[in-house]
Amino acid sequence: MDEFRHELSSVPPVTKVYTLLCLALTVSVHLHILSPLQIYFNPYLIFHDFQLWRLVSCFCYFGTIDFNFLFNMIFVYRYCRMLEENQFYGRSADFLMMFLFGGVLSIIAAILLQMIFLSHVLTTMLVYVWSRNNPSVMLNILGLITVHAPYLPWVFFAISYILGNNATMDFVGIVIGHLYYVLEDVFPNQPNGFRILRTPEFLWVSLYFYLPPARNLLDRRNADPAYQPLPEERPGGFEWDAH
Repeated sequence: MDEFRHELSSVPPVTKVYTLLCLALTVSVHLHILSPLQIYFNPYLIFHDFQLWRLVSCFCYFGTIDFNFLFNMIFVYRYCRMLEENQFYGRSADFLMMFLFGGVLSIIAAILLQMIFLSHVLTTMLVYVWSRNNPSVMLNILGLITVHAPYLPWVFFAISYILGNNATMDFVGIVIGHLYYVLEDVFPNQPNGFRILRTPEFLWVSLYFYLPPARNLLDRRNADPAYQPLPEERPGGFEWDAH
């Protein structure tokens, strides 16, 4: 139990909260505590009946508990944590801002395309942002093909299309991830460029206040020069996974 608590406490705050929400909501539906009808995205119920929780719950449900669910949860946890501990190290509020940005655009897309669960869109966005920030990493997909990280989201898009799944969600996630990448990492570095997505101060304050054990991840002034990236973030990559 102590080891579990230690491991849980080492998980950065945004990753921890989102992963636990996904697990809790999916398990609750599996145990018939909740129904998918109570948590799917429905603009009428949200804005007419003020069922505001649907704005969050639609991002946290991955369907029935099966292999596909486990696969998705591993991806959520892995890429979410790698982003927060590397590209967003010391900037968990900026990471939360990325979630909010992706969430707003996903909701707009859901209204236009009539999507009811958006967890896969958000996961694809996370994978896309990670892949663009790690262009030199090589990924081995199920031992079949090896690709550079930036191609990973497109491989998933192709797999979804070939298997007859809803590839629209993959594509929407890619578009949102690319838009975030351009606004956050490309445009500010151009001549006369500037940062458009500025994190509101209240996000820094709220995270700092409510999550004191993780303050070292939330203080923008706290840069650790001795920080070492995860093994999968170092040159050489990782299996699946990457090499």
